[in-house]
Formats: sequence, C-alpha cells, structure tokens
Amino acid sequence: MSTSSSPKSPTDPQFNFRNPLPLSATQEQQVKEVYYKRVRGYCAPEIKAFAECARGRTFTTTWVCREQRLAMNSCMLAHAKPEEEDRAREEWFAGREARRREREEAEAAVEKRRQEVIQLMKSDEERKRSKEAS
Repeated sequence: MSTSSSPKSPTDPQFNFRNPLPLSATQEQQVKEVYYKRVRGYCAPEIKAFAECARGRTFTTTWVCREQRLAMNSCMLAHAKPEEEDRAREEWFAGREARRREREEAEAAVEKRRQEVIQLMKSDEERKRSKEAS
C-alpha cells in the first residue's frame, strides 16, 4: 500500500490549515500589518506609558524611560509569537472575501460613473450638432 495515495492528514507537515494558499509579497505584508496591529493592541498601555515618558525628550529617553521601554519590549516579545501570526493570517483570510466584494463594488461604481460621463458627452455632442443644423 502506497502512502502517497492516502489523503493528507492534519499532522502531515505539508498540510497547512493556517496558510491554505501561497501569498504574494503584498498579501504577506498585509498579514504582517494585521499581526503588528494585534500585538500593539495587546501592549497599548505599555506603549502609551513609554510614549508619555519619551515626549519632549531626545537622546535621554534611553535612560530616563528605561523601565517603560523594558515593559513595552517585554510585552511585545510576550505577544509576538508564531501563534499570534497564525491568528493574524486567519483574520486576513476571513476578511479576504469582504475586501474582494468591496473592491468589486468600487470598480462597478467607477464603471457606472464612466458610462454616465460617456452618455453626457454624447448628449452634449448631439445638442451641439442640432444647434449647428438649425
């Protein structure tokens, strides 16, 4: 019995639920943006504390705001895990259909407006011709 003809199992390393399709560089960047946004959301209080401490400072920020910086970095490292990136990827895939629909609606609206402009140009041209003929 050949193992290559058996269906893939979830434990098979080539079977990936989290990334069903290979993504383009642009799509990977969008996934990363979702990932970073999620991590920043978890660490918002620490980021805010560091930003408040750093406000109005330049190079002294490193020493004066050391505690806030370490707390912020610790939080970011605690949440910046591959599992969180997988959740961000799942979130991106979940919103994919909605983004496609929005893009198609926007394209349809542009096409409708283009047809309206063409019709206005034609009617304006006909009016000019009728005035010249009169």
